[in-house]
Amino acid sequence: MIIFYLIIAMGIATMVPRFIPAFIVNSFVFRDWMNRWLQSIPYAALGALIFPAILSVREGSPHIGIVGGLVAVVLAYFGLNIVLVVVGSILAVFLMTI
Repeated sequence: MIIFYLIIAMGIATMVPRFIPAFIVNSFVFRDWMNRWLQSIPYAALGALIFPAILSVREGSPHIGIVGGLVAVVLAYFGLNIVLVVVGSILAVFLMTI
């Protein structure tokens, strides 16, 4: 039973720091440049997470990951569904490793 209480306590401990900023930010009015900057953070974070992984798809062959990333960019540019973009980039990397 103590494990159940521990899991509940850990869930609350991780939820509180995530919910508090959401409620506080709604009460502030930011300038336009600040809103634009805040809206670009998810894209920057996503890029920071994805780019190192692109270069390390296969050790010693960063060009394979770069090609897979470029395929994903091209497919996303044409407005394809995210699932098709991911499958297309995986297929490109797979075909290059054969």
